[in-house]
Amino acid sequence: MFDIASYINNPKTTYFAREYERLFKACEDIRHLAEKDPAFLELAREEQKKNEEQMAALVAQMESILAAQKEEEQYPSHVILEVRAGAGGEEAALFAAQLALMYERYAARSGWSFKKVDESKSDLGGLKEGAFELEGKDVYKKLRYETGVHRIQRVPATEKSGRIHTSTASVAVLPVREKVKIEINPADVEVAFSRAGGPGGQNVNKVETAVRLLHKPTGIVVRSTSERNQQKNREKAFSILAAKLEQEAEEKESRTLSKERKEQIGTGERSEKIRTYNILQDRITDHRIKKSWHNIERIFAGELEPVIEAFSG
Repeated sequence: MFDIASYINNPKTTYFAREYERLFKACEDIRHLAEKDPAFLELAREEQKKNEEQMAALVAQMESILAAQKEEEQYPSHVILEVRAGAGGEEAALFAAQLALMYERYAARSGWSFKKVDESKSDLGGLKEGAFELEGKDVYKKLRYETGVHRIQRVPATEKSGRIHTSTASVAVLPVREKVKIEINPADVEVAFSRAGGPGGQNVNKVETAVRLLHKPTGIVVRSTSERNQQKNREKAFSILAAKLEQEAEEKESRTLSKERKEQIGTGERSEKIRTYNILQDRITDHRIKKSWHNIERIFAGELEPVIEAFSG
């Protein structure tokens, strides 16, 4: 009998492993019966063949489940998308808002859920910083190469002289895995609660449901304001913090590895400039793969498939 300990201990395969054990024991019983009474030999062979076919089917099913789990662990169906305005003042905040809307529209086209976790708006309605929760099939597999600094070149509506401005916004895609590798010491986290604020600074909640976490060893700050329940915001904030710490650990490890480990599409660090959106030339250029696309407005409208698919090859 092959080793089924890992299958028994896995909640998703326990039932199939127990059934495999039952069939294996039945095969043993049939073999012993045939040894004692040769009259049962032909019947035993037929029963043995049927059981072995069922056992093979169970093994295939269990292996398929484990393969799917490994795929989910590597490419989770749950991510946190962070978008922050960079250099360029109000124009950068407007660009950040445009990027966030682009990803929201792409999520809708992909059949994913898209939910705001927390955001801070600028005076003109731009996005200073925002965190969004996306869930759906292949969400991390498709978005993982969006991490980095995005740059836009355009003439702002407020620019009278027609001078081209260059602004930036950073994007981070944080996978949220079921099996968290990072253990967070509660003593390292400072937790604060406040009221969730609505547009214009109005309080949309009279109780303190918004949660802010400060991870003291790293200085990482996480906020969750989307849930009406304080405990749910707290749980979501801690899951985001775990994802951030895991991502930081992976980035630190990638920096210490030899250059031959660096992929063609870059390290994936959020400090790396990855893409330029040139509005006047109606062209988007990804600097990692040196490839360009036109029809910027359609891409901003969520038609990101050509860009995303360029990295799947």
